[in-house]
Amino acid sequence: MRRYRFTKILATLGPSSSSQERIRALFEAGADGFRLNYSHGTHEEHAGRFAIIRELEQTFGRPISVVGDMQGPKLRLGLFAKGFAQVKQGDRLRLDLSSEPGDGKRAPLPHPEIFAVLKPGSNVLIDDGRIRLKVLDNGSDFADTEVEVGGRLSDQKGVNLPNVALPISALTEKDRVDLAHALDMGVDWIALSFVQRPEDLVTAKGLIKGRAGLIAKLEKPAAIEHLNPIVEEADAVMVARGDLGVETPPEDVPVLQSHILSLCHKTGKPAIVATQMLESMVHAPIPTRAEAQDVATAVYQGADAVMLSAESAAGEYPVEAVTMMDKIIRCVHQDPRYRSQLDAFRPPPLPIEADAVTTAARQMAETMSAAAIATFTISGSTTLRAARQRPPVEIVGLTPEARTARQLALIWGVHALQVGEFSNFEEMVGEAAAHCVSEEFAKTGDHVVVTAGLPLGRPGRTNGLRLVSVK
Repeated sequence: MRRYRFTKILATLGPSSSSQERIRALFEAGADGFRLNYSHGTHEEHAGRFAIIRELEQTFGRPISVVGDMQGPKLRLGLFAKGFAQVKQGDRLRLDLSSEPGDGKRAPLPHPEIFAVLKPGSNVLIDDGRIRLKVLDNGSDFADTEVEVGGRLSDQKGVNLPNVALPISALTEKDRVDLAHALDMGVDWIALSFVQRPEDLVTAKGLIKGRAGLIAKLEKPAAIEHLNPIVEEADAVMVARGDLGVETPPEDVPVLQSHILSLCHKTGKPAIVATQMLESMVHAPIPTRAEAQDVATAVYQGADAVMLSAESAAGEYPVEAVTMMDKIIRCVHQDPRYRSQLDAFRPPPLPIEADAVTTAARQMAETMSAAAIATFTISGSTTLRAARQRPPVEIVGLTPEARTARQLALIWGVHALQVGEFSNFEEMVGEAAAHCVSEEFAKTGDHVVVTAGLPLGRPGRTNGLRLVSVK
């Protein structure tokens, strides 16, 4: 089931996309992977959706990637006596630890860690920045603020603190329970929310123990300050522009996105662009032109995948949203400038064996007008290094490991397949050509470039290269 595009689509599942028929329709429309958002839904609901995905794999014979997205330390207001309160510019509002319902004069904020780092002059943003407060005075259990931008406060609205590094872990107790559930099910990726420092990833990896890849969600300014070590520690990165756009000026987000994608490309780390990509399609059957441009920009910048959130999870047109995203990606890929941009910003190979081989594989594919590049891999590293080169043809990623195949399903340009193990390189070369034919990448007379790590069965090595003529 070829997609005829390089950039992948990650679709979030939720109330609008929980039935077997709907999830299948999303996959057939173009979703290469699915996100289970642990900020919403029960474990039973996530398990039901996961089972449907794995049934789809059997039906279509294609690996499908599943991402378990942890909620993280989401900061929220408490409850209000009437369910809401109205505040206007110039009003005074006290935030405190009291569990008493709030009103227009005070609001419960049950997070002592916030009061520990606030200081006069700090800003507090509520409801995705729609309401803005400035701290006038504070103590260990309160903060007196002035309303700079007013609006409607309501129960459990989110709170953001721009330019404040909170002394909390990216993994809450809820996250630890959710993480265990996701790993026991067998998700392929874990997305860690509100990462602030590389130590957050080290802690998560200690719990994951290699059972899934780790995606660092970049949505805090503190993460941008530690960007290089975070990207180095992560297995993949998600540019989560929702919260990032609340805590940093909106005009900075496009530049940050470009910078993050460039760094990920340089280091060979997969990158996903997420949040509000086709937001209007939550309630409309077509996107705005600006949203189409937003998706296209991420594709031009070389993102491995683009993600749908509420559009596919809770929207009225989930299948149409995936279909539209697929159309936009394909249209960009047909633009000659897409290839010229990728070539212009291709990072130089590192002085390592794997990059020497994958660079040569790309050059060989270009010179010989090869139909595909086939990579044999156990851990996925061989295929990831090949994808870093952004070759002009798709990469058929062959692996005996089911989890590796599923993880590779979200990688730029990779058509992943789970195959059997092989005893020698010659056998691998023959099988590579056969799979390229059966998957409709090549036909008799075409050339296929094959890479692998030798000796066989040793992960992390890429040192074999062969040009094959399909017979």
